[in-house]
Amino acid sequence: MLNGPNLNLLGQREPTLYGRETLVAIETRLVAQAKAGGHELVCAQSNAEHVLLERIHAAPRDQVRCIIINAGAWTHTSIALRDALLGVAIPFVEVHLSNIHAREEFRHRSLLADRAVGVICGFGPLGYEFALRAAMAEADRASP
Repeated sequence: MLNGPNLNLLGQREPTLYGRETLVAIETRLVAQAKAGGHELVCAQSNAEHVLLERIHAAPRDQVRCIIINAGAWTHTSIALRDALLGVAIPFVEVHLSNIHAREEFRHRSLLADRAVGVICGFGPLGYEFALRAAMAEADRASP
């Protein structure tokens, strides 16, 4: 599960929009849920785009079968993240805490959505749980 810029501030950044739950709390819950479902979830957050690119590039070597990504603001701007996801050819689920379509117009367009298995937005932290369920189902389909 990859999280982009400013998501390390969850719980304190605009809590009326993003909620009060921290990213660490979300990750802890999802790691346990993945384990209960027979999967392993590895989490990474960075405010440096190249760090997420390197994690995506390493995904095939690490035998990742599905990626959950909340690219944050890079959703709307990063051709590099799009190219990396397409380059590794691993299915991915895009997730956003807020409903990006109900916000500023510049947030309405995702550079990832047309190639994602699915996009989940507007459900707050619960959206990550939906994304995990979808990613586990996708990973099970991709298993030999």
